[in-house]
Amino acid sequence: MTLDDDTASAPTVARVILLAGPSGSGKTSLARRTGLPVLNLDDFYKCAGDPTLPALPHGGGTDWDSPLSWDADAALAAIGSLARTGRTQVPVYDIATSGVVGSTAFELGGAAVFVAEGIFAAEIVTRCRAGGLLADAVCLRGRPSVTAWRRLRRDLREGRKSWPFLVRRGWRLMRAERGIVTRQTALGATPCAHPAALDRIRACHTPVVPVGG
Repeated sequence: MTLDDDTASAPTVARVILLAGPSGSGKTSLARRTGLPVLNLDDFYKCAGDPTLPALPHGGGTDWDSPLSWDADAALAAIGSLARTGRTQVPVYDIATSGVVGSTAFELGGAAVFVAEGIFAAEIVTRCRAGGLLADAVCLRGRPSVTAWRRLRRDLREGRKSWPFLVRRGWRLMRAERGIVTRQTALGATPCAHPAALDRIRACHTPVVPVGG
């Protein structure tokens, strides 16, 4: 997905709040509490079979927790279209089958700010800021044990992968969580607990005056 020249040069009518954080940190539930339109960045995962997908360090399949498993260009194009036109077409991704199963229209409905949430959201902070699209970037942080339990319950409930895979992944991510937060902070996202993150997002509810408007 790419922006045509006319769209890329259009005035900005909305800005994005990038909401990052480890898997299971509560991004989706917090985004819903904001009352803002929410773009799910996990729908921009690459599909199984893509030759650019990264492998786990010691084999055993694809490393779906690597940013290389995610299509940052497509996600950025969708954000840019929303920021400049208020609408875009987004893929519908099925994590259980690791593939796109459709697409859907996404519109801001006149909102001047929207949230784009996902575990790789921090990867595009610099590019969103350079394009004049960024309102804020937040990384949720908490206790790794709490995140791990929340993640496991969610993934089992939704049948995302087999339970042995989820347990192995959960243990690995729990040990890596502090490093994940450190990396996302270095990429430009401000680390916050849930209450502070919600306060920051609510503080961004200011309309943007289009350039030349």
